[in-house]
Amino acid sequence: MISTILFYLLAAAGLIWSFSLNRQKTYMALKKSWMAFFNILPAFIAVILLVGITLAFLSPEVISELIGESSGFPGVILASLVGSITLIPGFIAFPTASLLLGSGAGLTQIAAFISSLMMVGVMTMPVEIQYFGRKASLMRNITAYLFSLLAAVIIGMVVS
Repeated sequence: MISTILFYLLAAAGLIWSFSLNRQKTYMALKKSWMAFFNILPAFIAVILLVGITLAFLSPEVISELIGESSGFPGVILASLVGSITLIPGFIAFPTASLLLGSGAGLTQIAAFISSLMMVGVMTMPVEIQYFGRKASLMRNITAYLFSLLAAVIIGMVVS
């Protein structure tokens, strides 16, 4: 709570400072950020609705069975596969991970989900292939996937 207030105060101070230096640039920056917010908003709402609907249909027991601590390595694989094919930004992924943890998901499984989500790009692979070629794209995604599994296993060993 205190850190949140501190960050808001720092942001307000930075905005006031920027405004005092150059009103026109500050206004343009605020306008661009407002437009970026509205561009992101539909995807943000869609993902929140999807997660909400999923959590409504999947009880904590089912989530725990699929990706809970007791699901073991198959749960890690499942979470990493879902993360690999999901295309959501980090500012949505981390609150989603928190909701899943609160619903019974395991920490190692969530680590696999988040790390594969951030590193592996199955949905963006066609664009990546256009720019880097099929071989480079496949190698990067395979390596990223294996590294996300390794990161999850290490997190599981450190936390448990």
